Order: sequence, then structure tokens, then C-alpha cells
Amino acid sequence: MRKKIVAGNWKMNKNFQDAEDLMFEIVDELTEKGAGETEVIVCTPAVYLEMSSDIAAENGFMVGAQNLSQWESGAYTGEISAAMLHSMGITHSIVGHSERRTYFGETDKIISAKVDLALKYSITPIYCCGEVLAERQAEKHFDVVRSQVSEALFHLGKEAITEVVIAYEPVWAIGTGVTASSAQAQEMHAFIRSLLTEKYGADVSAEISILYGGSCNAKNAAELFANPDVDGGLIGGASLIAADFVSIVNSFS
Repeated sequence: MRKKIVAGNWKMNKNFQDAEDLMFEIVDELTEKGAGETEVIVCTPAVYLEMSSDIAAENGFMVGAQNLSQWESGAYTGEISAAMLHSMGITHSIVGHSERRTYFGETDKIISAKVDLALKYSITPIYCCGEVLAERQAEKHFDVVRSQVSEALFHLGKEAITEVVIAYEPVWAIGTGVTASSAQAQEMHAFIRSLLTEKYGADVSAEISILYGGSCNAKNAAELFANPDVDGGLIGGASLIAADFVSIVNSFS
């Protein structure tokens, strides 16, 4: 049975004190409302990982990184390696977010290397894929996602691929307030699962969690999560408000 997962992506927000306050607010909300069987992950800026992971470890949820290096070690000033994250007990990392692709020129080849290093150091990659608005309007969205998934992930064997979480993020719905309809989300999630089934078989495909990552919020999460192939969300702005984030965690029917 695949996991139900809600992961918050704080992006580049909050100073240290505000970040610490938000972590404790999440703890308070989870203490009050619980998380059921949902796996909760908070992906904070790298400078807050130690503080956040200490708080999370004592309160039954996890902390992930927002990115990691494609290099294992060496003279790469400013980079953070998978080995470093592993040594801090970090269990997850977002890989290939659309903002990394757009602003930092990350290619599927680079992202594939990051996936490999994450897995080598027992870090679960939350692998992001998705199309921009022009690609959706040109009806190329399936081709784009097929290419991204196959180029970055399909070198993995059956055992390794089950350690990956996939997040579909329609780029046109990130930070815009526009959300893919429930039907659009299910359609793409089912398509991604069909690609996994074609490559690895139905039994393997059924184990892989696929999250929705496009302006999911406390109001629309329940409808999105009710779809059979939507296994949770990668949450952006709403993860910066503890009550909204935990409301999303509790949106599974």
C-alpha cells in the first residue's frame, strides 16, 4: 500500500525566529488535530534544517531539504551534498523543482544525478515534473512529462524506483492561485502511473506515491486527494501557515 504524503516546501521564506515559531505552530496543530496515517514532511531552507529536524524528530514528523548537489563532494562552493544531509539525519529532499529548472538551468541529466546521490545516501527524492502553460496549451503536456520522468528516473531498477516519491507540478499553477482541476490532476497522475506500469509493472507502480504540487490549499485539498492516483501534495504557500498546512494533512477522506 503506497503512502499518503503531505510535504511542505517553504522555499526561500522566514528568518530564523519566524521559522522556529512556525515549526512549533505546526507541532501544536498536529498535536491538536493529528495526522492519521499521513506522512508529514516539512522542507525548510537549508540553514534551518538542524533546528527543524530536532523539533520534528521529537514530534512524529520529518524534515526534508529543498535541494541537493549533483556532485558527491569537492570544490563546489555553496553546494550541499547528499552525504552532508544524510549525516544530519535528513530523510527527504525535493529534486528537480520547476524553479530549479527555470532559474538555475537544471536539466534532466543533472536531476538524474541528484536522484542517484540521494538514493545512495538513503535520502528519499521527491522528484518534480510538470509542464509550463505554453506546453499545456499546445497539448504537449503528456509528452513533456513522459520525457522528464523517463530521462530522470527510468535508469533506476525496480527496487530503487520504489524509494522515489514523484510530485506532479503543473508549472502554470505554481504560485499563481490557479489550480489544475481535480480531473486534470487525476488525468496526469494516472498517466504518470501508466508510465511506471509500462516500465516496471503494475505491482511496482502501485507502490509509488504521486503528489500534486500546484497551488494545493486547505480549500481544494480534499477534492484533489479524493482522486485514486493523487497520494497527497507538495505544498508551497499554504505550508507557511501552520493551521492551513495541517488542515491539508487532514484532507484525506
